[in-house]
Amino acid sequence: MASKHKMGYKCRIAGVMLLLLTSIAALIAVAVIQDTWRFLEYSKEYGIVIDAGSSRSNVYLYEWPGAKENETGIVTETLNCKVDGNAISDMKVIPEIEEKTMAGFRKCMDIVTKTIPPTKHNSTRLFLGATAGMRLLQMKDAQRANDVLVKLRQYLSSLPFMFQNASVITGQEEGLYGWITVNYLKGNLVEKNVWNAYVRPQGAKTVGSMDLGGASTQIAFAVQDDLKGADYLRVKLYGYPYNVYTHSFLCYGKNEAGKLVLEKVVQQSSNPKTITNPCYPKGFNTSKKASSIFESQCTKKPQNYDPNQELIFFGGGDSDGCGKVVKSIFDFKTCSSSQCSFNGVEQPPVTGDFLAYAGFFWTALALQLNGTSNINHFNTSVRNFCHKNWATLNAQKNVKFIETNCYAGHYVFTLLADGYKFDTDTWKNINFQQQVKKTNIGWSLGYMLSMSNMIPSEVKKIPPMSNPVFAGLIFLFSALTIMTAVLVFIIFIRTCY
Repeated sequence: MASKHKMGYKCRIAGVMLLLLTSIAALIAVAVIQDTWRFLEYSKEYGIVIDAGSSRSNVYLYEWPGAKENETGIVTETLNCKVDGNAISDMKVIPEIEEKTMAGFRKCMDIVTKTIPPTKHNSTRLFLGATAGMRLLQMKDAQRANDVLVKLRQYLSSLPFMFQNASVITGQEEGLYGWITVNYLKGNLVEKNVWNAYVRPQGAKTVGSMDLGGASTQIAFAVQDDLKGADYLRVKLYGYPYNVYTHSFLCYGKNEAGKLVLEKVVQQSSNPKTITNPCYPKGFNTSKKASSIFESQCTKKPQNYDPNQELIFFGGGDSDGCGKVVKSIFDFKTCSSSQCSFNGVEQPPVTGDFLAYAGFFWTALALQLNGTSNINHFNTSVRNFCHKNWATLNAQKNVKFIETNCYAGHYVFTLLADGYKFDTDTWKNINFQQQVKKTNIGWSLGYMLSMSNMIPSEVKKIPPMSNPVFAGLIFLFSALTIMTAVLVFIIFIRTCY
């Protein structure tokens, strides 16, 4: 009997000790789990990029999760607001025009401010990048260009965002960021796998990009790693390096190149009152002030220049003549490298697929050539358009394109075929496109992708248990530990007496 009593007593001691040790272990485990098993919750980040182009400005709002994939944020376009008024290069001349443009900025920035959560205003970075229009203004009037930027910096810095800078980006940067935009939207840089994780696509092929703006044009495409030079840029995106050839041709945007063509046409005429322009359709005539052509930094003022002189143009409807005058604004002979595009600029052979957007797309659209085509079809479409007279075009309600479509068609064909050296085989790899996945293509998205590589994310540590649950478990296991310790103490006392 005494043996059984002793055995039961030992079992009770063992049970109480086991409960004590279990309570202590549970208490320690709860504390450790709460402290070390925290997971990271990244807040949504925002960025604002203002594209101050040569014809107008656009305000883009982008957002991305703070948890970056291999160092670069997964960025999406949230808002695109077109700024009313003129391009910023027209500011600081006529106060009324400047005020209209600033009112357009205020309207767009009010919309952006209401879109971003107030708690994120202070951490949202704001950038303004001006392109070829301002690059030309810097050449013409550096002081006025600086005054424009100062005015914009003062306004943008007054907003509740983290204003970074208002500056003129280089043509090379514009080309590179356009290339990044194209390949990001095409899914060539990163994609989701079956596990819903972002990975580099199989094969990792990229697409070349070609942008035709109002004052400049850019080409960019990935090349071999061993190619080096002033026009080769190395960029790292989503953890992977790329070697990108990119060059920008100032004065060869659609509008400025059009002035170069008009300059040649005027030079070939002996009478400013009867100037035949082969690129205008027959039956069409128009007058222009000399200043609209020769005040540009891209053209040369003639002798005895009078900015107010009226120049009267008559349409020639001559496709061959238009093609000839368009080619005359390029220099295809000068080249000190193995291969050049034009004006002595070195360029490796074009390879792979290309996406041609902005002015390229609108020109192809006017020629009813959406998407892809072959080189002969494109050339034939240009010639057919140039042979249409004013009455035919007017009946088709194409009045707004009468002055530019024949010239633009020849210009795009000459730039791509004679300039960039697209031939019968490679032309079919060009896709004339304005959007990818319902997002307009331009340099601003690529800029935001690149800048997000340098923007820190706000990280909030989230414990696995809420504070009330954690406190309740700590209280429970602490109480068990104390009760068990008291019970052990009582048993030891009774054992001694």
